Amino acid sequence: MAKITAVETIYLQPRIRVHAGPIQWLWVRIHTDDGLTGLGETYPWPEAEAAIVLKRLAPVLIGRDPSTIDKLWADMFQAVSFSGWAGAEMRAISAVDIALWDLAGKAAGWPVYKLLGGASRDRIRIYNTCYDNIDFLTEPVRLARSLLDQGIRAMKIWPFDEIAKETGGQYITPPQIVAGAEPLRKIRDEFGDNIEVAMEFHGYWNLPSAIRIAQELEELRPMWLEEMLPQDNLDAYDELASATSLPLCVSERLMTRWGFRELLANGAAQIVMPDVAWCGGLSEAKKIAAAAETAYRPIAPHNCGGPVLHAASLHLAANVTNLFILETVRRHYGGDYGGLVTRTYGDLTAGWMPLPEGPGLGVELTDEVLKSPDVVVAQVS
Repeated sequence: MAKITAVETIYLQPRIRVHAGPIQWLWVRIHTDDGLTGLGETYPWPEAEAAIVLKRLAPVLIGRDPSTIDKLWADMFQAVSFSGWAGAEMRAISAVDIALWDLAGKAAGWPVYKLLGGASRDRIRIYNTCYDNIDFLTEPVRLARSLLDQGIRAMKIWPFDEIAKETGGQYITPPQIVAGAEPLRKIRDEFGDNIEVAMEFHGYWNLPSAIRIAQELEELRPMWLEEMLPQDNLDAYDELASATSLPLCVSERLMTRWGFRELLANGAAQIVMPDVAWCGGLSEAKKIAAAAETAYRPIAPHNCGGPVLHAASLHLAANVTNLFILETVRRHYGGDYGGLVTRTYGDLTAGWMPLPEGPGLGVELTDEVLKSPDVVVAQVS
């Protein structure tokens, strides 16, 4: 029986920007006495997450059997829950959990999705989140056309964010609604229903403004409205859902099955969006998907972190029976991940991604990363 011998954290200086600015990924490696190493990931504040991993979680893990994933998860949760868990603590647990599943797959010689219960499909439907090399605000038609040329038939944009920053999300005027809807309108006018467009709002709006925007967007038929409100008051989402015919998608910022419990109970979200690197790892994402399935809700995993999250999300998407669609970022797998990992999982066939390969997650950090002068490495053994 293998034993965990060391827990290692690794991160680089910021090398990537998302809509909110520069971010960093934290990678966690779990070492065992049989020579296998499991790789996990979370983001975006590696200093905080690494401190939790090394000071609170490593003592729980060292000397334990890495295959007892459920028990290790429960013990890690117990180690941090007394101080509040829905932040760096849960992101740290998520990274460790992903690494444990990677280890389990390597020990079995299987890809992780087979350990989760096997493949539920032979390819994975994706959409592109558009912090892209083409700007969705100024060139939405060109962007949509470039995605369609690759066979990608769904995309996500957030044209109301700058308006929310102007008003604090407390009000919106008719001209602002027209301006915010313009990229979606141009895509619809050019391509009709040949490409689906999800609208992201990053939780910037109050309830009256969100209702007003949602009702105005109904004629343009977006794929969903994502995180229109902050995620802290799910009763408000219930009111929003009652005020619009459009589906709501909520929310990568909810963590664990308990964080999603109220959302599923009130039925506000038609589409459920866990983030494997935030919600508690693959273990918890699988449980959230199962809970969503009891409410006949599909999941659309949030996946705009790093290359290990991308791999883990593909394994989850391969397995769960209630997958709606998987988020991907063309700029990430097509460029930003290059040189960081041994496989970027960026191959597309007619706009679909193939099932990931193993054993484990099928991805490792490169020697270039581990030898970089910008790398920060710490280990507890």
